[in-house]
Amino acid sequence: MANTNNVPIPTNIAATQAPQPDSSSAVIYLAGGCFWGTQHYFDCLPGVIQTEVGYANGKTANPTYEQVKHENTGHAETVKVTFDPARISLAELLEQYYKVIDPLSRNKQGGDIGVQYRTGIYYTNDAQKAVIEASLARLQTHYTQKLAVEALPLSNFYTAEEYHQKYLEKNPDGYCHIPAAMFESARNYHRM
Repeated sequence: MANTNNVPIPTNIAATQAPQPDSSSAVIYLAGGCFWGTQHYFDCLPGVIQTEVGYANGKTANPTYEQVKHENTGHAETVKVTFDPARISLAELLEQYYKVIDPLSRNKQGGDIGVQYRTGIYYTNDAQKAVIEASLARLQTHYTQKLAVEALPLSNFYTAEEYHQKYLEKNPDGYCHIPAAMFESARNYHRM
């Protein structure tokens, strides 16, 4: 597969995970604290086609949850979001993302503390990078403190264990740092 975006596709990410310019879908990787609630939130948004939780931008190959939690792998709990840009643009998706994170909090969201709970937007091409930079610049105008959301090229992504996938669907009373009302808000999202 040709990479026409001048951004190297890491070898440990399947080429099929990289968004294609002529595709009717796109992919972005979002870290927003515990991935259980973040995944559920994005699953509620119209225009999101599919989500998958995993570990991104760390230094350990194929980490387990226990390694990410206890062994300083550097990974962030991340949601791979596949979406239909005709229904929800990347800029709109990011605006929704900001609603469920504390963009000023470093390595902490809700009651979860640690590097794996940092906020991050991980992109796979220059077009995404431009949208992300503009979006974060707009968000920064609402704060005097510097944002803690990292925006970096995706260097790796490893799918999390099956029991983490769609966790809140399997465990409706499971822990979540995102208020339940936000899920309903996401379900009712309409483009302006």
